[in-house]
Amino acid sequence: MLSLPVHAAKAPKAGTTAQLTVLETTDLHANVVGYDYYKLAAEPSHGFDRTATLIHQARKEFANTLLLDNGDTIQGTALADYQALVKPLRCDETLSMYKIMNALKYDGAGIGNHEFNYGLPFLGQVTGSRFQVKGIEQPKRCAGPAFPMVLANVYSAKTKKPLFSPYAIIDKQVSAVGADGKPVATTVRVGIIAFTPPTIMSWDKRYLEGRVYTTGVREAARKYIPEMKKKGADLVIAIAHGGLDDSPYSPEMENAGWYLAQVPGIDAMLLGHSHQLFPNPASTAPQFKLPGVDKARGLVHGVPTVMANLWGKHLGVIGLHLKHDGKRWAVEKDKTFVQARAAQLDAKAFVQADPAVLALVKEEHEATIRYVKTPVGSTDFRMSSYFADVGDVSAIEIVNQAQTDYVVKYVAANLPQYKDLPVLSVSAPFKSGNAGPADYTDVKPGDLALNNAADLYLYPNALYAVKVNGAGLKAWLEKSATRFNTIDPSKTEPQQLVNGAVPSYNFDTVTSKDVSYEIDVTRAPGDRVRALAWRGKPVAAEQEFLVATNNYRASGGGNFPGLDGSRTVIASPDNNRDILIAYVKGAQQLTRAANGSARSWTFAKVKTAGPVVFSSAPGMVDLAHEAGLHNVSQVAADDGRGKGAALYAIDLSK
Repeated sequence: MLSLPVHAAKAPKAGTTAQLTVLETTDLHANVVGYDYYKLAAEPSHGFDRTATLIHQARKEFANTLLLDNGDTIQGTALADYQALVKPLRCDETLSMYKIMNALKYDGAGIGNHEFNYGLPFLGQVTGSRFQVKGIEQPKRCAGPAFPMVLANVYSAKTKKPLFSPYAIIDKQVSAVGADGKPVATTVRVGIIAFTPPTIMSWDKRYLEGRVYTTGVREAARKYIPEMKKKGADLVIAIAHGGLDDSPYSPEMENAGWYLAQVPGIDAMLLGHSHQLFPNPASTAPQFKLPGVDKARGLVHGVPTVMANLWGKHLGVIGLHLKHDGKRWAVEKDKTFVQARAAQLDAKAFVQADPAVLALVKEEHEATIRYVKTPVGSTDFRMSSYFADVGDVSAIEIVNQAQTDYVVKYVAANLPQYKDLPVLSVSAPFKSGNAGPADYTDVKPGDLALNNAADLYLYPNALYAVKVNGAGLKAWLEKSATRFNTIDPSKTEPQQLVNGAVPSYNFDTVTSKDVSYEIDVTRAPGDRVRALAWRGKPVAAEQEFLVATNNYRASGGGNFPGLDGSRTVIASPDNNRDILIAYVKGAQQLTRAANGSARSWTFAKVKTAGPVVFSSAPGMVDLAHEAGLHNVSQVAADDGRGKGAALYAIDLSK
């Protein structure tokens, strides 16, 4: 498009055209630069510094751009925890992520579910807001983003008003072409409105209950979009922190984008939350196979839509071609395009990082590195999640041990009525290659530092404990076992073991010498857990247990049966990671025999006619064998999925 001179903006005449290119970042998760604080190493496959380069390139290419962020911006790395929990920001300091976004001149942003992870006082401070909610005294407005933050479906329980502004209307000056073909400077009034998953009320219940409430995404859109139009919005951009789901609609729906796109008045939609890439013709994600979804062109019910993956790996681009009819602008859909631009150019090449980004946050970045190097203990074995899906507990058992120890001591001190109940713990492999071969927990033998604890326990959750009976425990484990596809023993072609639609953080497992069970992957989901036993005896349906977990799971996260907050008996103020660190400090020296070998579950043995395969990082088969998984072999150095993972096979008959 021509680079046109910008003069004083004036009302356009009928026939005037312009292209406004909407740029989206989403799920940056505080990855300020391409660096892995858990591995203390540069990691070029992600980082806001490379996304910044994509933004600069797009601004050179397109005369008129609107830069928006979808949310899940401020949580997700050790740097984020450092600024929120270790050395909290002063009121006059700007959060690293927002410092970068201010410098990049963002036009606006929405709020994701992870923005609430550190509580409302912190969120209010760093976003420069003054929330009118119960129990929060915020005498003045603190430093924050230099652009509007909007959210339409979360309300203060105290005032019954939206927690943030539900929408903003941005007067965007654009270079356009008049009906006579001459350049003209004019204005497009762009309305932005944002939505977060209503399930925040379960996930961060400890911070939100009694302070805020949510409405459904569709209800909020129907309420505010007509209002935005009345106030003169030429365009409406929906910033939906969620994916697509065509299940029957409910106001509590987590991924409501499929329904949101059907609300009249939306000109473009920005998605996030589910860490996927859209448009993407090669995607196998079920949400992009739904009716009305065009995964090649980037359309949902005809609405131009983009989802820019996660961690700054992509930049979403929607080129809206506009034409003025003498009264207002309208989108010419046949000339509009949608793209997701990658920071990774090929297998080993990436766009150059923008050095200005690191320069802006150098002090915070280096302080975080010093912090995470603090030693807490040591280990004589490698603790990794490369083979957690097939039974390696090396990165999971220590978490379960720490959680169990905490609950046992808590019950002894505070809940004598539960002293006779067995205490179990569940944990999951939080990192399982979703973002590529580097996206696994991997703690080498030797000294353990704080960054290792952050690698072993990724999220700033709080420890919760729930009381369940034997039937409830089995149902919990059955839900976890949906991580696997159903295997047909008679098939001769390769069958994928892992169901990629079920995230690894929902694969809760017990790692206790007192518990044993089998998972039969030849059976349908919901009927896979076999021979569940406690100390060698079958678990009775009415037998009661206390199970240590986290606030996300105990309050309904993942939609596990029976877990809706009502079974919680311990809602600890302590977070799981700090409990893990304290346990490691107490143990000092971890060994595989004591802390990395108690596997409670195995696959039910079955002979298959063809191979059963799964993906993991290449060249790691020795780790599987060290964990006792001698039925695992690497069959190809490249699994063909384009992420650099290898293909492995597991012999289920052994």
